[in-house]
Amino acid sequence: MNSYYNRRGLAKVIAEKALLSESLKNLNKATWYSVDKSQLDNDVSLSFVQMHADADTERFLDDSIEQSDRLLMQVWQSLVSSVLNVFMTKTSINGLLRRGSMFVFSTDQIRRLLNLTFFDSGSTLVDLGAGDGATTEKYAPLIREVYTTEKSGPMIRILTQKGFRLLDVDTWWTREEKFDVVSCLNLLDRCSDPAKLLDEIKSAVKPNGRIIVALVLPYRPFDEFRSAIPEQKLPITGVTFEEQVCS
Repeated sequence: MNSYYNRRGLAKVIAEKALLSESLKNLNKATWYSVDKSQLDNDVSLSFVQMHADADTERFLDDSIEQSDRLLMQVWQSLVSSVLNVFMTKTSINGLLRRGSMFVFSTDQIRRLLNLTFFDSGSTLVDLGAGDGATTEKYAPLIREVYTTEKSGPMIRILTQKGFRLLDVDTWWTREEKFDVVSCLNLLDRCSDPAKLLDEIKSAVKPNGRIIVALVLPYRPFDEFRSAIPEQKLPITGVTFEEQVCS
């Protein structure tokens, strides 16, 4: 009897997964990039660059769906993750299992955003909290020298294997030579003192350089490496995406 119900439960999971994958394929992805510009402050609205799901984005989505369709692999990784979660951070678990790569933008999208005619052939960039380097790789065709920082041991090993140069997380910003670009993607809501990190970023970038920040909204900060609410929060207010962007 138990075997029958186990098989029935597994069949239900497989069916629900198939429906979810199909709904994702048919989803209108334009809604992911839509913003109500009438609700933005004028200076923010003028800085807005409209994006869309390009070929690189579609490939990432297809790969993600393919990975999630491997049900037995997903079950195994979930079991391993539940054990490792007792003494490892989620980032380190993802690095150990080689999963959870982050996609923020494609190379073409960041080229548009940065307007690379601004830089010469000797431009430098540091990607803070680079994880497994999946997003860092999007910068590589555009920037001559790419540096990274990372706290997670498994992720550091992956970055090293990919050939990225690592800087110390506590002293990277004290480097004598400043950076043309400082990249801080989905990190400000995952560190203990975001204001201090922003000050470090400001001191590390050249006077005519660029700072790239990605932040998940709505804003829900959490210090992953201390498993606690961060010591300080950014002064972000509002309910809607547009309100929080302008706050």
